[in-house]
Amino acid sequence: MRKLLVTGGAGFIGSEFVREAVKRGHPVSVVDKLSYAGDRERLKDLEKKITFHKTDIRDRNALLDIFESEKPDAVVHWAAESHVDRSINDASPFLEANVMGTHVLLEISREKGVGQFVNISTDEVYGDLGDEGQFHEDTPLNPSSPYSASKASADMLGRAYHRTYGLPVITVRPSNNYGPWQYPEKLIPVVIMKALNNEKVPVYAKGENVREWLFVSDCADAVFSIMDKGNAGEVYNIGSGQEKRNIEVVKNILILLDKPEDLIEFTKDRQGHDFRYSLNSGKIMERTGWKAATPFEAGLEKTVRWYIENMEWVRSKGLGNDGRPSP
Repeated sequence: MRKLLVTGGAGFIGSEFVREAVKRGHPVSVVDKLSYAGDRERLKDLEKKITFHKTDIRDRNALLDIFESEKPDAVVHWAAESHVDRSINDASPFLEANVMGTHVLLEISREKGVGQFVNISTDEVYGDLGDEGQFHEDTPLNPSSPYSASKASADMLGRAYHRTYGLPVITVRPSNNYGPWQYPEKLIPVVIMKALNNEKVPVYAKGENVREWLFVSDCADAVFSIMDKGNAGEVYNIGSGQEKRNIEVVKNILILLDKPEDLIEFTKDRQGHDFRYSLNSGKIMERTGWKAATPFEAGLEKTVRWYIENMEWVRSKGLGNDGRPSP
């Protein structure tokens, strides 16, 4: 079993990865600064099975102490500022966390001879597509927002550390994740919460933007497949092949909640809003045999049910900066 150091392990996707890691028998150390979107509540059932460090990944001295005490075999780097709207309002925290924080982690991992560094990127680094086509791992990066630009920088920095220093970095680019425990500023939890309160559901423009939706447990499973069978220095897309227009997602949620469509309120579009993302995931399927297991309809129903049953946690988190959903 690998000794894992997981950054952002109290976040939405990171915590799912930690749960899966514990289930698989890996010793896990979590590093998370517990910003507004991080929450140890996500790990409440694992407190005795993991080691938790409340630490900012930009803090080199604190991280160095953690690496020396935990001696991880592999680093899985999920920690990131990730909300596009927030990055448009103020890009600085995204550059600090996503670029400088990643740099600190890469440097210490290099110094300590870490055996594997999994750098979690995003499909948003590619920019956007029209109605046709897909992103392949060798598609040039063309980010549109300060958020995606900061992730593209971290993505390229990791690959440079492999090329220059030989650090065994694997780059992973997942599509839009959804599922339980997602912070309620993203599209699906915002729609659920607004609709349950019979409030207007904000949708950018006409809701025609297309996203590829990946259930969070499928994403965690894919990363483990890549860690087991992937190669250092390579990039792997993780997609479900399930594309939906945002308006379709919203209407499906309203149906599940038995709420009327007249709750939908179209709002001014976001600046630089990407139209469509679509990943070609042939490489991961061919190399590892992984394939997304959760149909969107089943995953969405499970997600809606979880939020209904956990509204106390959702209400405690609020709606983020302006209550408008992302993507």
